[in-house]
Amino acid sequence: MAENEQGGVNDRNQEFTKFLILTIASIVIMFVVFAAVNYVVMENLISQKISTLQMNSEEMSEDSGNDDEIQKGIIVDLGDFILNLCDENAKKYLKVNVAIEVSKKDTDFAETEPAKGGGHGHGEAAPAADPMAAIQAEMNQYKPAIRDAVITNLSSKTSAELATAAGKELSKEQIANDINSILGGEREVLRVSFGQFIIQ
Repeated sequence: MAENEQGGVNDRNQEFTKFLILTIASIVIMFVVFAAVNYVVMENLISQKISTLQMNSEEMSEDSGNDDEIQKGIIVDLGDFILNLCDENAKKYLKVNVAIEVSKKDTDFAETEPAKGGGHGHGEAAPAADPMAAIQAEMNQYKPAIRDAVITNLSSKTSAELATAAGKELSKEQIANDINSILGGEREVLRVSFGQFIIQ
């Protein structure tokens, strides 16, 4: 009888050992599978993040190049405007100062050799022409049409439309498009700026 009890204990010990080995093996296999899946997922995520960062850095470098171009424009002050707005119920007035920034041409600031004084024996060079004066003279020929485009655009708006930032930005876009059609491709409007902006 003692032998039967001893044999039963041994059988239970063997079964427990087998169960323990199977449990440990299952845990190890699950851990290896989990680690492999985790590695693959993390590898894909990291490669996606790297490609996204590379694309973003390329876009930022392109944008910074565009910002440099915008900063190199020439400012033309169009002066002050006092306009009636398109409000139906009450008369509203707008007082605004408008300036535009136009693109440069390659020839705007080209280095030119000053003309030598000839035949007088002094040998002094004549003063070089001011490139900004030439640009202002060029833009002055367009100023009446440009001012008319600004007046037409802003006077067609209501005070409610111009009271919002979005309304102001829309007007700036429309003014830039109108002026670009006036300039006919000789220069491009890079930016329209409102200085003083008062609605009464």
